[in-house]
Amino acid sequence: MIRLNKPKFWDKKNISFISVLLIPITLLTLLAIVLKKKFSKTNFFKIPTICVGNIYLGGTGKTPVSILIAKELFKLGQKPALLRKYYRGHNDEFDLIEHNFKDLIINNNRTDGIIDAEKKGYSTVILDDGLQDYKIKKDLKIVCFHQNQLIGNGLVIPSGPLRETLSALKEVDIVLINGKKNVIFEQKILKYNKNLEIFYFSYKPIITDDLKNYKLFALAAIGNPENFFKLLKENNLRVEKEVIFPDHYEFTKKEMQDICEKAKKESLQVIMTEKDYFKIKKYNFNEIRYLKISVEIKEKDKFFNKINRLYEKNT
Repeated sequence: MIRLNKPKFWDKKNISFISVLLIPITLLTLLAIVLKKKFSKTNFFKIPTICVGNIYLGGTGKTPVSILIAKELFKLGQKPALLRKYYRGHNDEFDLIEHNFKDLIINNNRTDGIIDAEKKGYSTVILDDGLQDYKIKKDLKIVCFHQNQLIGNGLVIPSGPLRETLSALKEVDIVLINGKKNVIFEQKILKYNKNLEIFYFSYKPIITDDLKNYKLFALAAIGNPENFFKLLKENNLRVEKEVIFPDHYEFTKKEMQDICEKAKKESLQVIMTEKDYFKIKKYNFNEIRYLKISVEIKEKDKFFNKINRLYEKNT
């Protein structure tokens, strides 16, 4: 399977010539979305379904947020299942989720996955992705954005990085922004839905003291690798070299050996995202480190009070 890096013109504020050239294909994408919505039969379920999705294609933090919601609901007495649609080559994400939350259901069809969760006695399902799956009645829709990209150039793929237009926010309940408060962006999205509840969250790296002493060889194979590099630097870690691989890239043992040897020659410490580390864990490279993060939601109590209303309706 060929995997390509994200086009740089997607995140430019000014619309590029390439974006304009791709508009005919984007129009076909938009037509496909309209037809998909029109002809998708909505399925209803016995248990509440929470969707954590995105409009910007990848790298917004929806998986860590999904894990956090699942853990918190478990603490509150619910029995949540985290549901992911099966995609070939996404084992890194599946392994990461299962490492952090054991009740993961993977299914080729999300509808079948929710039915399976009902049969197994789960009290709720959290969809990690699936905002654009119009066959599922979602009881709560949460959309994640990252401050570093927000909506990029604002166009739908392939002209831009959006999976659909921002008009999709009309049917969304909560927007979660990964980063600092941005009043201008809030005003922009509230034009689509004045009832949106907007919250902010951040990644808090768990950094051991010894890691601060190293010069780092940072590599990433995620949706927005620059966010990883920036996070390292913002936490006063010394990044000497940055290497980007396509999202979900499958590293070979030979590649990792070469990287480790190169890093050793240059007296650098290799560091990866946790998701990437799970792809190479089987190779047993003890000299490779990964950055463990926690997710912190501002106004956390208010956020979970909004979610808890789902269960009040069902009592």
